[in-house]
Parts: sequence; C-alpha cells; structure tokens
Amino acid sequence: MRIDGGPRTAVVIGAGVVGLSTAWFLQERGVEVTVVDRDGVAAGSSWGNAGWLSPGLAIPLNEPGVLRYGLRSLLDRDAPLHVPTTPDVGLWAFLTRFALHCNWKDWGRAVRANLPFNEECLEAFDVLTASGVEAPTVEAPIMAAFRTPKQAVSLLHELRRINDSGLEIRYAAFEGAELRKQAPQLSVQAEAGIRLDGQRYVDPGAFTHALADAVTARGGVIRDGFTVTGVDQEGGKQVVRAANGDTVKADAVVLATGAWLNRLAKEWGVRTQVRAGRGYSFTVPTDEPVRGPIYLPAVRVACTPYQGKLRVAGTMEFRDPDAPLFQRRVDAIIASAKPLLTGVHWEERTDTWVGPRPVTPDGMPLIGATRVPGIYVAGGHGMWGLTHGPATGRMLAEQITTGKQPEALRAFDPTR
Repeated sequence: MRIDGGPRTAVVIGAGVVGLSTAWFLQERGVEVTVVDRDGVAAGSSWGNAGWLSPGLAIPLNEPGVLRYGLRSLLDRDAPLHVPTTPDVGLWAFLTRFALHCNWKDWGRAVRANLPFNEECLEAFDVLTASGVEAPTVEAPIMAAFRTPKQAVSLLHELRRINDSGLEIRYAAFEGAELRKQAPQLSVQAEAGIRLDGQRYVDPGAFTHALADAVTARGGVIRDGFTVTGVDQEGGKQVVRAANGDTVKADAVVLATGAWLNRLAKEWGVRTQVRAGRGYSFTVPTDEPVRGPIYLPAVRVACTPYQGKLRVAGTMEFRDPDAPLFQRRVDAIIASAKPLLTGVHWEERTDTWVGPRPVTPDGMPLIGATRVPGIYVAGGHGMWGLTHGPATGRMLAEQITTGKQPEALRAFDPTR
C-alpha cells in the first residue's frame, strides 16, 4: 500500500504493456493515474510481437553466439540480424558496447538478474487476469525446431546453463516423426526439436487493450495524441508537457516509452543507451489448427496461434524506431521459415507489422528511480517486454509508493 507521504498521483508516459502494468499496480496501491501516449494503446511493440509468456526463453540477447552470428551476417541483407549501412555514430557505439557484453560472464550476470522476473512473470499475469483484465493467457509448450540434431545442441547448452542459474525449465527432445506428432506444422526438413513445458501465450494487442480497459475502469485516464516534450518541477509537482501545449501534473512520473526512452531519460541521469531492435510480424492461415507456439532458433523466427491463424514474427533490425516497414525483411522471414513449415498459406498473409523493441547493451532493462526525485523509468526489456511487463509494473509500483527499492530491481538501476 501507499505509505504516508508517498505519491497520490502519477503520470505514466507510454501506453504499452510495461506502462499500463505500472499504472495498474500503482492503482492497486491507491495512486490516481493518468497514462499519456503520442499514438495510443499498444501502438508500439505491444501489438505485433509473438505474444509469448515464456520464462523458459526469456534469455538475455548478449549470448556469445549472437556476436559470432552477428559478425557473419553483417554483409547479408537478408540475415535475421540486420544492421543497415549507416553513418549513425551512436548506433555503432551502441553495437560496440553490446559486443563487449557478449561473453559468458556478462550473460550469466544478466540471467541471474532476470531470475526474479522469470520466476514471477506468470504469477503477475495471473494477478491481472484474476482482477479485471479480461484477456486469457493460454498454457502451451513452445516447440523449438531445427534442421538437424546438431543444431539443437546450442539451445540445450543454454537451457542447462539457465537451470544451473536457479530457474528450473522443463524440456524434452524429439526427432523425426515423433517431432511432427508434437507439431504438425513442421515439415520433414525439421529433424529435431526441443519442447519447453510450462510456457504460455496471449494475443498481445488484445491483452494490452484489456489492461488499458481495466485501468480506466478503476478511474484512470488514458490520453492519446499526447507527445511529451519534457517534464518540469513546479511547486513540488511534476509537470508533463506536450508538444501542443497541454500539461498534466502529478506527484510522480514514470517513463515507459520503449525504444524512444533515451529522448527524455538522458536529462535525468540515464546514461545507458537504448536502441530499437525492430521486429516484424504478419498473420497467415494454416491447413490445420496450430496447437501451440513454434520457435525456429536457427533463423530467429517465432510462430504463435493467433485468432485462428498463425502469427509469424522475426528479425532483429537496428534502425530508427520510426523508420518505415521494409518489405525485404518480411520476404527474408518467409524465405527462412518456409522450408521448415508445412500447410501454411504464405501468399494470404495479413497484418504485416514492424515494431521497435528496446534493446540495452548489457542485456538488462532499466527499471527504477532516476537522479531527479519523483521521476522513474521502466524500459529496455529487449524482446521480453511482454513477458516481464506485469512483473516490472508490480515491482516498480512498490518502489514508487514505499520509497524502498526492491532487491530484484538493484541490478536494473537506470543510472548504472
């Protein structure tokens, strides 16, 4: 609950799953909340992602193999990891720092730091869905599929490392016909697979909108078309200013703007750079109903049952978060996934989308207080903003209302 002297009002900047989760849990602690966003609810990565609630795969991006893979793919414009030729000095500085963190020591540090989020993420979703967020979470294993058993070895090593870190992941290996019994959409070219149990998925856009509805049903206000240009302190209040001259005042402010986080946060002592690792997705019909998520690690493609069809998501493209969709990236996803899947009508795809995922160089998000009293940050979750969003909101709401930093947030200090 909110302690005496704690904030009575708060403005959350950003109406994605992280910002709205923070708003909901602040309301749970007696804080009146206004959420503002330049576009609207789920306008960024919270709409078109794969929708996985996957503590078993919420692995930091700075795994050493990613660096080796990235170096090999720099000259391949169709590779799942794509860095376009650009004079952007900031991007190359970010990628250099990211590369320095691609080692087992830093990766293990990020895994251990994320452990409380992976342990609590499904419980946090259950709290929301049991308390007015009318969107289901669906229990289903995730099947990771490979062309050969040899390709599966790296994921098996990662899973063992994660289990050694303290998070128990249950998994089983399959080959050949037994694999296709598990996932009929896999073609004969997929010879090996690893089934991760205890996972879930959602319709991410529907869930985020349901979360927004729950916030407003509890008296919260959500304002779209509100492009924040700055936050000032005035008479003991935080004054959030919009480009059109509108203002909102509150005792506390939470910045949850994803890949756009640095545009405001630098003024408050947040030095860690957040860049847009853009992901693409689209929806295709299938001959048979899809039983559960399918993961193609070698080509970095995630597939999820979605409104009676299949959502296909993939690629990590480092461009400006507001850059347009590039059809070549969609074509590359299809070319890489098509040989491993069957019964998929690629030519009938709809809902083609691109969205910017906020990536940090050390594989850890930025969650907590800034150097300016009353201003907080929640972002930088990379590909796992949906999985970790509600747990983030719950922990940050505790810090805001009690003034005490939860132990689980210490590694994610935004001013580190």
